[in-house]
Amino acid sequence: MHATVAVTETRNPRRWLILAVISLAQLVVLVDNTVLNLAIPKLTEDLGATTADIQWMINAYALVQSGLLLTAGSFSDRYGRKRSLLVGLLLFGVGSLAAAFSLSSGQLIAARAGMGIGGALLTTTTLAVVMQVFDEKELPKAIGLWSAVSSFGYASGPLIGGALLAHFWWGSIFLVNIPVALLGCVAVAKLVPESKDPQGNRPDLIGAALSTIGMAGIVYAIISGPEHGWASATVLVAAGIGVVALAAFVRWELHVPNPMLDMGFFRNRRFNGAISGGLLVAFGMGGSVFLLTQQLQLVLGYDPLEAGLRTAPLALVVVALNVVGLGAKLLEKLGIAMTIAVGMTLNAVGLAMVAVLGTPDRGYGGMLAGLLVMGGGIALAMPAMANAIMTSIPAEKAGSGAAVQGTVNQFGSGLGVAILGAVLNSRFAALLPVGLGAGAAGSLHEALLEARTPELQAQVRDAFAGGVRASELIGALAVVLGGLLAGLLLRRAARSEAHQAA
Repeated sequence: MHATVAVTETRNPRRWLILAVISLAQLVVLVDNTVLNLAIPKLTEDLGATTADIQWMINAYALVQSGLLLTAGSFSDRYGRKRSLLVGLLLFGVGSLAAAFSLSSGQLIAARAGMGIGGALLTTTTLAVVMQVFDEKELPKAIGLWSAVSSFGYASGPLIGGALLAHFWWGSIFLVNIPVALLGCVAVAKLVPESKDPQGNRPDLIGAALSTIGMAGIVYAIISGPEHGWASATVLVAAGIGVVALAAFVRWELHVPNPMLDMGFFRNRRFNGAISGGLLVAFGMGGSVFLLTQQLQLVLGYDPLEAGLRTAPLALVVVALNVVGLGAKLLEKLGIAMTIAVGMTLNAVGLAMVAVLGTPDRGYGGMLAGLLVMGGGIALAMPAMANAIMTSIPAEKAGSGAAVQGTVNQFGSGLGVAILGAVLNSRFAALLPVGLGAGAAGSLHEALLEARTPELQAQVRDAFAGGVRASELIGALAVVLGGLLAGLLLRRAARSEAHQAA
């Protein structure tokens, strides 16, 4: 039987203000990721970054963060969630400063990896604080608003990033994080109460190292496959290291006295249903957002600011629906399983519309319709998914619960960028006109440089558009399968719990 969230005798009178403060801490992470997607064309030109480099600029952050999330959750439970928020904001700010003044793709990838440490602390601690200051009755609404802030990050990030990229160099997109991080530090220090679990386990450093190495090895193999060949020694060795490291991680967690991931969680059917579906959903969504920004700029020809304005409706729909509490109301009426299934089906339909209708000859109208449908689906499903995971874990393990939820999102998103990016690369290379050099498949920019005539350049752009469309359709399939899988497993879990209660 799953543990429920403890109900406080007296509600914290500042709980909604506290939610606003910790959401600001969460916002700094989300804005950065959205802005980076917009900067892809400039990074390709100014740093000579290939598609694989771009994927690593995104995945370096995601992989380090996902590898450290469980350790960060344990750290916040034991040493204090307020302290973790402050440390995370400071680390994220320092990493942003280093990223802004990077001189090469390698330096930027390293800075992004450093930012992932701060991001791990922020991602786990913000949701853990929500679990501590809200009772069962208000928790669905609070998680919905927390999710709405995530969407606001997607809405404001492209607008801020587009304006900066239109007038300044690409490094300015990282400098914007610094004032937000400083403001967040002041607000957290003044308003957020300290909370911790005195019986919390010590951080599992060996487990963190094994999980990070394992995920990095597998994703590196996926990214490198199109370039080196799936049967090449580089890809096979990286994949082998990843599989061995992840197997060692599972074995270590089963026997270590203080695991960062309690394998007992997997005996809870609600927990298993939420993370199984959540992984596929994050895979589809993470990869699709990565593709969407490229579709707007490289396929439809919008500049960064115009692309940012055209992604805003997706996030603004999510914000509006969560602010009015639609997701929380439907969750109460339909239940977690049906809410997730309906929401992710809408999400997948919208994504498929974006893929099919977002073409140069159709313009932006068809894509807008798809974005609005996606926004409605996300507003329903994502808070319900987080609620399902968090309410299946004991309240005193809120940090670990948030870490699991964050790990699912980050790991799934990182794999989505890698795999759907690999599909894009492979499809793009297959559709390129005959006669271009081998280096043309590295990126759209390189292919256009080798295409000497307008006719060839048009064929290159069509090839890239075909690769984006194929990748987005695969992402839509992953989203709908993830939503249906999560709904099915959660419905079975609910029936099992009802049977045991009877």
